[in-house]
Amino acid sequence: MCNLYTQSRSIDEIKKIFAGLQMPLALPEGAPNLVARDIAITDPGVIVRAVAGGGADAGYELVVRRWSWPGPGGRPVYNFRSDGREFPSGRCLILADGFYEFTTPTDPKQKRKDRWLFSDPEGEMIGIAGLVRDDPGEAGKRAAGEAFTMLTTEPGPDVAPYHGRQVALLGPGAWRAWLDHEAAGDLLGPAPAGSVVVRADRVGG
Repeated sequence: MCNLYTQSRSIDEIKKIFAGLQMPLALPEGAPNLVARDIAITDPGVIVRAVAGGGADAGYELVVRRWSWPGPGGRPVYNFRSDGREFPSGRCLILADGFYEFTTPTDPKQKRKDRWLFSDPEGEMIGIAGLVRDDPGEAGKRAAGEAFTMLTTEPGPDVAPYHGRQVALLGPGAWRAWLDHEAAGDLLGPAPAGSVVVRADRVGG
């Protein structure tokens, strides 16, 4: 399952992309100081969601939230199966340049797994369907707030050779529909061939 992704866009770039889709973004918590980096489980990441309680025409907002909330036994819930679910509340869009998957090392002498980066064929920003919910926090470790997880689906042909699941990718034309809570079954599923390109980010070593 995806446990690492990358995001390098500035807030101005992100706002421009959404403005081009007629989805202007509000920044209810101010403009975050985004730094190009890989984002790991429990790190903060950028998400977009519909304005709470405002209906489909109320607009969209960008906030930064923690990736993963604690599940049973305290294990982080960073991926969540979408199969057969509708998600009537809490939908969000996770913004990324690409996501990583790991495979058994091609060189048996190496201990670390091979790492593969999946990204848009044209270098555009990608959207990953997500879910955001309240995180009760934990005394002495983290404050209460909100956290998000990535939804997963069966893999498309680009990802299947590397992993048995994949994050639920949404093209820009589906971002509004997802955030406005149109039928999840019509939006989520294996990504068609050519949706992403893959390159070896680290093989061996």
